[in-house]
This record gives sequence, C-alpha cells and structure tokens, in this order.
Amino acid sequence: MADIYHLLRPFLFKLPPEKAHRFAIAALRSGLLPCSHTPALAVDLWSLSFPNPLGLAAGFDKNAEVPDAALKLGFGFVEVGSITPLPQAGNPLPRLFRLDEDRALVNRMGFNNQGFENVLHRLQARAGARGILGVNIGANRDSHDPIADYVQGLSAFDAVASYLVINISSPNTPGLRALQSRSHLPELLERLSAARQELQAPKPLLLKIACDLSDGEIEDIAGLALESRIDGLIVSNTTVTRPHLKSVHAKEPGGLSGVPLFELSTRKLARVYQATSGRLPLIGSGGVSSAETAWQKLRAGASLVQLYTGLVYEGPALVSAILTGLAERLVRSGKTSLREVTGSGQADWL
Repeated sequence: MADIYHLLRPFLFKLPPEKAHRFAIAALRSGLLPCSHTPALAVDLWSLSFPNPLGLAAGFDKNAEVPDAALKLGFGFVEVGSITPLPQAGNPLPRLFRLDEDRALVNRMGFNNQGFENVLHRLQARAGARGILGVNIGANRDSHDPIADYVQGLSAFDAVASYLVINISSPNTPGLRALQSRSHLPELLERLSAARQELQAPKPLLLKIACDLSDGEIEDIAGLALESRIDGLIVSNTTVTRPHLKSVHAKEPGGLSGVPLFELSTRKLARVYQATSGRLPLIGSGGVSSAETAWQKLRAGASLVQLYTGLVYEGPALVSAILTGLAERLVRSGKTSLREVTGSGQADWL
C-alpha cells in the first residue's frame, strides 16, 4: 500500500487540494486502496468495543460517503462530518492549502456539507454495517439559534451513530467558538441534556474543543462537562495560531493542522486530563503522524486518538504502521493494556 501511495502522491500533489481529496474519496469508494489488517489493541469505552484506538477524524468524509471503506483500512473507528442542518457550500475557493515543507494544512472550509437529510439517508442505508461510526455535528453559518442546530442533529443522528460529537471549535464559522465560553456553554449543555432525556438509549455525546483555550477556559469546560455528564471531549480542533512555519501559505487565514499542531494540542490534552482528574475519556487529535505521536497522545491522557492530515502526507499505509508501532511500544512498556498507558506520561506534557 505504501508503494502505491508514493507512486500516486506526485500526481495528487499537483492537483488542487480539494480535487485531490475528492480523488481519495473516489478511490476508497471504488476499492482502489487495499485493506489493512491491524494488531489487536482493543479499547472498551462507553460500552463500545474499539478494535484499536486509532480513528479517522471528522473532515475527511464530511458527507458519510465512504465510512465503511475507511474502516477497512484498519481504523478502529471513523468519524464523519461536520454536518449542518441545511446544506452549506462553505467559504469561497481557495480554502484549503498544503504546507508541504511543514507537513501541515490550513483550511477555512466553513462546514461545507450536504446537510442533515442527505447524510442521514446515507447512514440509514448502511444500517447493520459493522464498525464504530461517530457523527460530528455543526451549526449553519446563518443560523439564528446555533444551539437548536446541535439539538436537532443530536435527535436526528442518535439512531445511526455509535457516538455523537458537538463541534464548537471550528475557527471557520463566525462566533462558533464562543459556545465554548462559560457564558454560552451551560445553555448548550442544558439543552443537549434535555434532548437526550427524550431518547430511549442515548448514544455517547462528546464535545470537540479548541487547542487555543487558556488554562482558565479549560478549567471551565472541564468542570461543566463533568457536571453535565458529557461522555467525553475531543482535544483538539485546528489552531488559529502560527508556530514557526516555512511554507508560503503559512499566513493564510484558517485552521492549521498537521505536524506543527502536535506539541500544542498534546500539551492542551494533558492539561484537560489534569483538569478532569482523568474522570472523563478524551480523544487526542492534532498532529498524529506516526506511532510515536499516537503513543504520546495516549501517555498525555487520551483513551483514543484520531488523525487526518497525516494521511495526506503518508498515505493509508500510515494506519497499519501506527498500529504496529503501538503494539510494539505496549510490549516494551511492560503494560498489559492501553488503559494503563492513558495518562501515564501526563506530567511530561505540563
């Protein structure tokens, strides 16, 4: 698989980033990319049995076109979205940039997606399919009540998802990140809680937060999440900050992802783990590009990890490489399960 991708990569990198992305979706749909058999690194969480801790982050398969094909690459779980109630074109082109020298991306996509109805029909059609599927929910840019958008998404997708994610951390929808603040988050959590009470057996519910939060904001979110009995947090979304970068696209507005995000997002992950005293399961996202970076996410406090940008630069063989490397590190650590790894190196990141 690695040889195939490295043959295709020069061609893909000559295409505009969004066209290359559509090519990847088409390749998965057609079965062009072969499957990967992964080591057994099981994680039991939220009454779900994850075959391994590595997931595909939201943003790759926005409209749930290829979740099952992505699972066949070896991922332990796949997250689709972000999805908004009404179809949304997103921001004007160009809005996605490769920072090749930095092994990073900058995007200002703006929640471009086909809307709840279209994606829901697609997921209903895969009823009974195996594999853990998360659904990431967003709010429409022109919504008069963004919280109502999230409540609607929770009710719409609960029956077809393994877990649900409330994305309140994208930097590309004006005002969205304000929902992470103490002045807005209590209302969001209260209305989501009320909606969950109307469901017979609500699925696990997570918040996806930014890595640009201060320690005080992290304390606020951690406390409110614990009080409201949210099931977990994803740490983190992209950053609007710009560490030292080499690419000519470094100053493009939008969210930065990839290798330069790893250190910042992992430090914030450890800080969230500390603020929640390890009582809230965390998914570590941001800059995962190797077995070592995935391992460090686990040590910093993650129970599961996600990647997306790493696939752009390394290809689908990265999945099996990470899982093989995690299994090797688990043996060398002398620990018997990944549960023992979670948070074991948190202090190293504070």
